[in-house]
Amino acid sequence: MPEATLDRIVALMRDLFDDYDGPITRDTTARDIEQWDSLAHVQLLVMIEQGFGVRFASREIDGLKCIGDLVDTIDCKLSSPT
Repeated sequence: MPEATLDRIVALMRDLFDDYDGPITRDTTARDIEQWDSLAHVQLLVMIEQGFGVRFASREIDGLKCIGDLVDTIDCKLSSPT
């Protein structure tokens, strides 16, 4: 499931960062993508929340250091009973 989650995140990021054609991996951070500023960060999180049907708490967002952390958080939310 992590690969499917990563693929979906990459698709959303390609849509948001349409000028970026570099690699997006579990290790990718905001520093790797020039267009990834604070506004883009909020836009990306909203797109992910809508696309995956999840909600992030502020503490969860603060703990995200790379795309891999985001994938793991989403997978955890999707596998946990509500």
